[in-house]
Amino acid sequence: MALTVVIRSGDTETPASITLDSPRVVIGRGEGSEIRLPDPSVSHRHASIRQRGTDYVVIDEGSTNGTFVGPVRLSAHAPRVLRHADLIRVGRIWLEIRVEQAMPTANPQATTREIALGLVAAALAAQGEQTGATVRIESGPDVGRELAMTDIERTYVVGRAPNADLVLGDDDASRRHVELVRRGQHVCVRDLGSKNGSELGGQRLQPNQETPWAAGQKLRIGATELGLRDPLLEALLELEAGADEPMRSDESVDPPRGIEADDVAPAPQAVEPSSAAPLASLPRHAATSTGRSGRALGAADVVVALLALVVLGLSLVGLAWVLRSK
Repeated sequence: MALTVVIRSGDTETPASITLDSPRVVIGRGEGSEIRLPDPSVSHRHASIRQRGTDYVVIDEGSTNGTFVGPVRLSAHAPRVLRHADLIRVGRIWLEIRVEQAMPTANPQATTREIALGLVAAALAAQGEQTGATVRIESGPDVGRELAMTDIERTYVVGRAPNADLVLGDDDASRRHVELVRRGQHVCVRDLGSKNGSELGGQRLQPNQETPWAAGQKLRIGATELGLRDPLLEALLELEAGADEPMRSDESVDPPRGIEADDVAPAPQAVEPSSAAPLASLPRHAATSTGRSGRALGAADVVVALLALVVLGLSLVGLAWVLRSK
């Protein structure tokens, strides 16, 4: 049986999911997590799902904001068996667990990067901020011209051709000089076999080979130099590098669409015992016992003693009457 994790937070009609057959799946904010959730309420290594025999168990890895299965908050490092369709909350993020016969995701590393970028993009869009990368000509004949790369996996052409996405007036540029495309968390550059070649970060690009465009690098085409600004990647790296954000004690997290709030409400916190507990809560023998020789007499003991004296007195009267009648 494979494990499918569905990210249920957000308002998307088709939530992102990933199917894994690994014996251990790490959920966290860090890049090394199999389920990568770039939210400051999620710890870098928040929780893990592990296979034990035919079961899967979830373990909180000592996270800042805890791991919930339904209404139950898990104790740190204490395993909890998962069932099909269980809902897990890590920080503010809801996950649905499916244990089913399914084909594992072909490229889980790329998929989890896409999921992380999608979550960041949704957060930026909700704040009205730009999510696409922007390529800007910083020197050359067309200085100041920009190309907005708004679509993931779309190919953008840079060159002298009139139908190029970014048209250059540089005579040393080919008609179709380079292609730009976002692959996962990177914008990649591919030289299209141009006549004069291309340089990225001072290194000549190999023709028809994609190369990631790292932050701060410049792309040179003839006399034209281009820079890249990628707010999506910048936000992702900032979120991953930041410290955990503790959630407020009164903060509520809406359940996924179609789930009743009562089904996933946080469990009530246990009341800590008072250090000055009243005597009524202590065992009775601890409150009344002072040792075998110092046992206090109760009302029942006095009654029994009086009855014994009455019986003894009657016995003595009866004995005296018998002796006198002889």
